Amino acid sequence: MTNFLKQTFASLIGSLLGLTIFAGVGTLGLLFLVIAAATSKDTGPQVKDKSMLVFDLSMKITDSQPSSSDFLQKTLAGVDEDRITLRKVIETVEKAERDPRIVGIYIDATKSGAASGLGYASLKEIRQALDKFRASGKKIVAYSTDWNEREYYLSSVANNIVLNPVGLMEINGLSSQPMFLAGALQKYGIGVQVVRVGKFKGAVEPFILDKLSPENRQQTQKLLDDVWGEWRTTVGASRKIPPQKLQAIANSQAILEANTAKSNGLVDQVAYQDQVVADLKKLTASDKDDKSFRQINITDYAEVPGKSMGVERKSENKIAVVYAEGEIVDGKGEDGQIGGDRFAKIFNKIRQDEDVKSVVLRINSPGGSATASEIIQREIKLTRQAKPVIVSMGDVAASGGYWIASDSNRIFAEPNTITGSIGVFGVLFNGQKLANNNGITWDTVKTSQYADNQTVARPKSPQELALYQRSVNRIYNMFINKVAQGRKLPQQKVAEIAQGRVWSGAAAKQIGLVDEIGGLNVALEYAAKQAKLGNDWEVQEYPQVTSLEERFFGRKLQVAQGKLGIEKTQIQPANPLLAEFEKLQQEISILNKMNDPQGIYARLPFNLKID
Repeated sequence: MTNFLKQTFASLIGSLLGLTIFAGVGTLGLLFLVIAAATSKDTGPQVKDKSMLVFDLSMKITDSQPSSSDFLQKTLAGVDEDRITLRKVIETVEKAERDPRIVGIYIDATKSGAASGLGYASLKEIRQALDKFRASGKKIVAYSTDWNEREYYLSSVANNIVLNPVGLMEINGLSSQPMFLAGALQKYGIGVQVVRVGKFKGAVEPFILDKLSPENRQQTQKLLDDVWGEWRTTVGASRKIPPQKLQAIANSQAILEANTAKSNGLVDQVAYQDQVVADLKKLTASDKDDKSFRQINITDYAEVPGKSMGVERKSENKIAVVYAEGEIVDGKGEDGQIGGDRFAKIFNKIRQDEDVKSVVLRINSPGGSATASEIIQREIKLTRQAKPVIVSMGDVAASGGYWIASDSNRIFAEPNTITGSIGVFGVLFNGQKLANNNGITWDTVKTSQYADNQTVARPKSPQELALYQRSVNRIYNMFINKVAQGRKLPQQKVAEIAQGRVWSGAAAKQIGLVDEIGGLNVALEYAAKQAKLGNDWEVQEYPQVTSLEERFFGRKLQVAQGKLGIEKTQIQPANPLLAEFEKLQQEISILNKMNDPQGIYARLPFNLKID
């Protein structure tokens, strides 16, 4: 009997060991295959003479690199997403300008949602690179079945703009349509109390109003007017159309058929895509008998070495580019967020790196946690004492995004960057009515008056609201002081231009919140000049993206909650009703990211979106 038990136990252990080894080998085999697929490289993309660079506007363009975990998730899920950084797009266009093998650029705006993920400031940076490419004597051809303002703003730089015969062109101006939740919250018995400073702090309005306040309407109108004015001026200069005529078209026509768009000078040609390709073949043909269309897409061409074209730099002198993109949150934060602790460590590391001679902080953030903003700003201030810190603002650098920018050597923004919003707020929810309506009640035992002031079981008392208001006032005054000191402005002037108001980059420059108009490359050149590097420098990007091998062998690979979180490309839904549901989902997701330990936030109005 004893031998039987021993043999049974040994057999069981052997089977379990065998299964474990088999599973381990299988898992390792799968991971090694993924790693091999991720790291294998051939000789690189081949560029033929007389090739067109194809720029598909439907690709996702972001400030920072995707993490290697994103790549693994997409690889395992079979998701193939074209994605490239803004800086890589600009660098690639610059490389194409100098490459004798590239004869032109073909802008393909045919796919739904083209350029929908980019704001006008990012589009302007790309547009400037394309304008420089065209000035070199090379051709740009742009084609779409339907043009909207966002795509057309970028593509209007082209030598030849083509619209499909059945296509339409939307020139109807810009609008913003925020969603208000106050009625729904009241209906379902969710109480809302607000503490804030700044009459323009529209971030709280969706919870307490059913329409824009006069102050919020005023600032939104001014912002839209500034962005729309820059649109008309820039597009008008490229198309040789007076801005007044573009305004008249927006007021009287809005949606233009193909032939009408051509007669108004908005497009050069009405044609089908095959006809456009036939014309492109003439540009790329090596001789009259050559019928091929030599082309390379921008993501492939981005991998072509640019050292011989003077684009790539190699140097021991580094300029650190720190991409602060997303919501500012307390703690480490996740991918796509600016975690206060994580970014503080990044600046601490940069400060101690002797190879880093200068820093460019690229901000694309609506703000968020006031506590996290202050933690980051403190490290930036310490870093500035050791080396220059230059700020480059992207599409938006507002509230907490401006907080972390305020104490830098110089601030650059585009004319259509959304910035400012120097204000503070807190939102206090309670579920008393909702619970009571469903037969739920609470009772309390406490040792002091304010022991239960964090409860959601009841509204806050006037005395408790006064405590929260005192905290908000303190943070707001701290914000004002930081801006006044960092920007070398009188506190009274900062108090006047603060109030939670948002400004365009052009307006922000006039009032002293921004130093110069310019994009990331201009900021880099200034950073090099401040560090006296000449042309002897190269960029080192943060947060640094570890390779898949480093992530796998350096720490345990984690898949949250047993499933892969696949990031969806931001493409505007075709159904307008679905678009409104998506807007609601975005509002709720913002609430999930509000994790400031004091419950105090410096954030842009929640749903400020320009359409």
